[in-house]
Amino acid sequence: MRPTSGLPLSDLRIISVEQYGAGPFATLHLADLGAEVIKVENPDGGGDVGRYVPPYQQGESSLFFETFNRNKLSISLDISMPGGRAVFEDLVRVSDVVFCNLRGDLPARLRLRYQDLAPVNPRIVCCALTGFGQNGPRRDDAGYDYIVQGLAGWMSAAGEPDGPPQKTAFSTVDYSAGLVAALSILVGVHAARRDGVGGDCDVSLFDTALGMIGYPATWYLHAGEEMRRTRHSAHPSLVPFQNFATADGWIVVACPKEKFFHRLCRALNRMDLLEEERFIGFENRLRHREELIALLAEELASRSCADCLTLLGEHGVPCGPVNNIGQALAEPQTHARRMIVETQSPVWGTVRSPASPARAGTQRAEHCAAPARGQHTVELCERLLDYDPEMIRELAKAGAFGPDPGL
Repeated sequence: MRPTSGLPLSDLRIISVEQYGAGPFATLHLADLGAEVIKVENPDGGGDVGRYVPPYQQGESSLFFETFNRNKLSISLDISMPGGRAVFEDLVRVSDVVFCNLRGDLPARLRLRYQDLAPVNPRIVCCALTGFGQNGPRRDDAGYDYIVQGLAGWMSAAGEPDGPPQKTAFSTVDYSAGLVAALSILVGVHAARRDGVGGDCDVSLFDTALGMIGYPATWYLHAGEEMRRTRHSAHPSLVPFQNFATADGWIVVACPKEKFFHRLCRALNRMDLLEEERFIGFENRLRHREELIALLAEELASRSCADCLTLLGEHGVPCGPVNNIGQALAEPQTHARRMIVETQSPVWGTVRSPASPARAGTQRAEHCAAPARGQHTVELCERLLDYDPEMIRELAKAGAFGPDPGL
């Protein structure tokens, strides 16, 4: 049993049929906050496919898997076998949540919905994170981040105006959907503890991506306004609010309020811009975006990145460097916020990864490495289910834990 007493979610137990990125990312934050997350790994196929993601991969471990699975437990369980299903349902009896991230038709096929598990535990919350949800014409389709970014309109609005459609640099849909799933789990558990009855949470990558379009979707629905790509990642309506090239790098300058544009003009000693009617007010600056940006770009291009940031910062203009990943991880703010955590892996030694940004109550003093496949099978059967060694051996012989459980 991992020490979680005193952590905000130490009274929460989640049985998670999870794999790859979005699902494990959802439960990662809950595990960091103290929840007991039990990964149910299918022994047919080697468990979570994330274990085998290159380039940093050895045996049944990868740095990809380590990133998303710290502070979790692993049980090897074949829930398609009667014995494996019996063990799974015994775990459901003593748990709060059953979570899965599978194709939309699989929660029903594997009997992971509330209607399937309510007879076992009427308080159980069943959360399914799928590509497209559990209804609709795409329900049975495999949903991946890149596909959903294209389908939900994200790629059409990203990149340079004369370039091809472009995805975000990271798996933003996966990660965002994971956070939506974590929120849904907590809401479901709150309601179940209040009412004594659990239920289903139906979360999808597509719904998440579509919901995150936000105000540009409202613009389109109201006025048919199609969001267009902008040069240098410019904001669609606020000017200036974009990347600018300096003499030795790139910075972001943001003027979402009138006062910030005034400060920018003072910093660059271009008070004349404040007197030009074409640049007075948000609407005029948007209408004359190209002329204004050309003038500002010329001023900033002649200075170094450090000089620009110092100058603008002294005048109270919101700005920042365009860091690479290494520079971002080395930022003083990163360390002040303790946004890097360490675990000790038997395969990789010290593993340093981004911390969960979720903060509430007591924080973990130490983090545990991602588990080996089936590492906690016997422990969980004994501690949670009161199985004796003979019963565990019989279940193993019957194939509950897979063809070679190593028990």
